[in-house]
Amino acid sequence: MIPSCYPDKAEIARLSASMLLEIGAIAFNAREPFTHASGKKAPTYVDCRKLISFPRIRSTLMDFLSVTIMREAGFEAFDNIAGGETAGIPFAALVAERLALPMTYVRKKPKGYGRNARIEGVMTEGQRVLLVEDLTTDGGSKLSFVDAIRETGATCCATAVIFYYGIFDGVEQTLADHGVQLLHLCTWWDVLAEAKARGAYDPETLAAVEAYLHDPAGWQASA
Repeated sequence: MIPSCYPDKAEIARLSASMLLEIGAIAFNAREPFTHASGKKAPTYVDCRKLISFPRIRSTLMDFLSVTIMREAGFEAFDNIAGGETAGIPFAALVAERLALPMTYVRKKPKGYGRNARIEGVMTEGQRVLLVEDLTTDGGSKLSFVDAIRETGATCCATAVIFYYGIFDGVEQTLADHGVQLLHLCTWWDVLAEAKARGAYDPETLAAVEAYLHDPAGWQASA
């Protein structure tokens, strides 16, 4: 079913942040910072993969994402929904179902045998493709997926994610320079605001997280 009537953008951001906190997809720890895939440390961690195990929250967030796509990109803007390997695949399937569109997925690299494909499913020249992922930090992995989609002769002018870090300079401009619009539900700032409102963490931890969000590089240098 195609969703059509949902809260405004600010309320979607607040509710999305609340749901991520509720299921433990968000973790704050200033005393023992997390090491991210980049090797850098941070007092924050988000795991959107947890959403697939919570049907009510999963369904609501996918409705929110579908509505955000239609409101901000257009109701008839896309012909194909592509998930990025691997975390984006389930969310792409759920969005494609809601928007009544074909679904495909994009590998991080060619599979190395058989057709040696990066695109799985049917994607054809001229199709307008939306890339769906769980989150974006600096946007780098999105560009690789977008280029793989465009190599098929399809177009890709937007990516939709549940969570956008929103703390690194130039991310949206980098994507825009590549011809890609970023659509998202919530950011670290939304999560911090909701965590404060709920009293989800002690004041010391929240203060450390806020300091990190304002200056990630400076926080890491002094950690």
